[in-house]
Amino acid sequence: MGFIHVEGMEFYSYHGCFKEEQIIGTRFKVDVVIETDCELATKTDQINDALNYQTVYNLVKEEMAIKSHLLEHVAGRILDHLYVQFKQIEKASVKVVKLNPPLGGQVESVSVTLSR
Repeated sequence: MGFIHVEGMEFYSYHGCFKEEQIIGTRFKVDVVIETDCELATKTDQINDALNYQTVYNLVKEEMAIKSHLLEHVAGRILDHLYVQFKQIEKASVKVVKLNPPLGGQVESVSVTLSR
């Protein structure tokens, strides 16, 4: 088994409960950790025998483009999509970070992490 980390993916998206957030948008970061069997890829050095990081990024980008009210919903959709795309996943974790959330004071970020 091995762990694949795709970290610090940055997106400008329109997630939030406030109408302004869905119009103006803000910056988000997403981290994905996938547990999978990497044994074949360690021997063959072939992309077809590995979980493709570019596909992971494109999948996350696609889900981040869909407006949602809750970070939990975004993270859940990303997890769902990962499991549909990659049958070889043993376990996955997704962290969605909203930078500078409008909470009425100086807050660097809020985040939600879901694992399945």
